[in-house]
Amino acid sequence: MERLIPKIGLEIHLELKTKTKMFCSCPNDPEEIHPNINICEVCTGQPGVLPVVNKTAIEYAIKLAKALNCKINNTSYFARKNYFYPDLPKNYQISQYDLPLAINGYLEFYVNEEAKKVRIRRIHLEEDTGKLIHIENYSLVDFNRAGIPLLEIVTEPDIRSAEEAKEFVEELILIIRYLNISDASPEKGEIRFEANISVAEGDKLGTKVEVKNIGSIRSLKDAIDYEIKRQTKLLKEGKEIIQETRGFDETKRITYSQRIKELEQDYRYFPEPDLPPLILEANDIDQITIPELPNQKRIRYQEEFNLSFKEADILIKNKKLAEFYEEVISEIKKEFSIGSFKIVYNLLVNDFLGFLTKYNKNLEDISITPLSFSKLVKNYLNNSINIKIVKDILEKVVSENKEIEVLLKEKEVIIDRELIEKLVEEAINNNPNAVSDFKKGKESALQFLIGYVMRASRGQADINLTKEILIEKLKND
Repeated sequence: MERLIPKIGLEIHLELKTKTKMFCSCPNDPEEIHPNINICEVCTGQPGVLPVVNKTAIEYAIKLAKALNCKINNTSYFARKNYFYPDLPKNYQISQYDLPLAINGYLEFYVNEEAKKVRIRRIHLEEDTGKLIHIENYSLVDFNRAGIPLLEIVTEPDIRSAEEAKEFVEELILIIRYLNISDASPEKGEIRFEANISVAEGDKLGTKVEVKNIGSIRSLKDAIDYEIKRQTKLLKEGKEIIQETRGFDETKRITYSQRIKELEQDYRYFPEPDLPPLILEANDIDQITIPELPNQKRIRYQEEFNLSFKEADILIKNKKLAEFYEEVISEIKKEFSIGSFKIVYNLLVNDFLGFLTKYNKNLEDISITPLSFSKLVKNYLNNSINIKIVKDILEKVVSENKEIEVLLKEKEVIIDRELIEKLVEEAINNNPNAVSDFKKGKESALQFLIGYVMRASRGQADINLTKEILIEKLKND
């Protein structure tokens, strides 16, 4: 038997951040806690009503299609996908089938800094279902979610491991957030996953098993890992893989059989009679623009700011932080060279973010601007303050929500030579052993005496001037 290789394709359902639902004017409000408030005759499937397509949802779909390098079809169609489920008010879902909005794209991403590429088979628009709430021996249905615009992204079976699936999804979510078409929060159910998994020798495709309704990236990874192991074990034992739909048990972290997999014909697709073809002129598509995407920014940060792949990646995964960093750099580069950009990165990511984590705060909670942060960095680069003062100021900015300008004034560096000379004399007089050690050639003794002066001045003495005066006095003593 040749080596068994997993082939994994994903189906990803994304709720779009529009003001209204896909085919009616009901609010699209994921924060609504009262059931069955945002509903009307259309989204609850009443007889005789007519759907109207949400223009913004189409624009958002085009944005994602462009970001994923897809061919956008000038003509696409909506269809009825027929199946019964308690939270599907019409007993059919309006979706796209034969001719979706976009096809034949790809997404490039990284696994341990190694570039990977997964082909996108299709992107199509549809509507979401309602939500079931299960209570002991009965269920309730909330139709607030019914009719919310959904994008379904379907990949080719190009993914080869659970880790690749995880990294693919994380890059996709990052792109979606940069496009600002959805918050794509798994915790809020705004993005959901289905994994089609087969294991077979070489390049062959094995019997496909679909794991449905996966609600988090961690569960997606665990479900794929489990299913690869399960199928591999069965094949090595000479047993047959059954084409079926499986669920994922969040507690046991295993997949389990739900039903024999439906085939496409089971859904009895046919064109939606109440909606005309979706026709997009070339000009309509060209007018919809997209911003700089995460990977473009990742590459630019390495080239323009001399950051490593990992450093650039950390920044771009936090869009607001990346924007903050760039604004600081735009101020710093007016006076300092590219070497200072790494210092800005370290202070922002390693120190400032560390304090935000320590005090459980977000960037938006703090009275800090890129301009004030750049003033702090400039003071450090000009040797007006030392690194200890910089970090102390950053911590107080976070912990006490003080402004950098106020803290800088409190920490003004002492450059008065006469005052520093007095502090140096005090250090020499109070530390005869350190003076003796210095004269014996011990460099650490000088650092000890500098530290004494810095403590006596509350860290405000100019460190270079302090060192100069100390050496001068010790050599002349």
